[in-house]
Amino acid sequence: MYGAAAIVFGVITFLWHDFNTWQQIRVLGNVPHREILVYAAAAIELLGGIAIQWPRTARAGAFALGAIYLMFALLWVPYIVATPQIYDPWGNFFEQFSLVSGALIVYGTIVYAPVGQPNSARPASAARIGYVCFGVCVVSFTLEQLIYLSGTAAFVPKWVPPGQMFWAMATTVGLALAAIALLSGRSALVASRLLTAMLIGFGLLVWLPALFADPHKLFSWAGNAQNLAITGAAWIVSDFLSQYRSASTATS
Repeated sequence: MYGAAAIVFGVITFLWHDFNTWQQIRVLGNVPHREILVYAAAAIELLGGIAIQWPRTARAGAFALGAIYLMFALLWVPYIVATPQIYDPWGNFFEQFSLVSGALIVYGTIVYAPVGQPNSARPASAARIGYVCFGVCVVSFTLEQLIYLSGTAAFVPKWVPPGQMFWAMATTVGLALAAIALLSGRSALVASRLLTAMLIGFGLLVWLPALFADPHKLFSWAGNAQNLAITGAAWIVSDFLSQYRSASTATS
């Protein structure tokens, strides 16, 4: 799922000849030969998304995707510095950084447990750092929804009972509980699985209908790809916790 989202990002970039409407790219200004950067980013996303699907090339794919997602995340920093009191740039930074976290976990897991060998009870540093960073990103998701609660409610389909604001508040509480569980380690595996399921629900109920309603709108495609990528990162966290627990049980 994580790799498929990267492939979708690459295809979107090629078709629209742009960086998926990522506003942080504007900080680069009118750079010369901008189209070269566009196609280079698309190629990295496509190749990284394909490479991460197979164990032998997963490490290289994770490195490529982590690097480009980190670049896109860091391009939000000038906006954060310019308007630190506005949370939107912070939220966008952590949305992008959550994808870096997923790549770190894959990279660290593959490095520490090569193909054909059992996982160690102690994952590589990169994987542990990626896990903690993802937990921090979930804290940001919670704050973003809380600060922009009315905007969050507007995304909820009106036909879903008992109401838009109810689900905006319920999902915000769910994100908060997931963040606490991930960072504290208490019920972290269950929390990661429930978080993944909730993100899948966002895709099915919010982003996929938006795509069918207006398939020519770039925002709809980019939103689906972004949600799919974050869902993939959450699934990576869930698998990481599951494997880590199994390895700990086997060595105890």
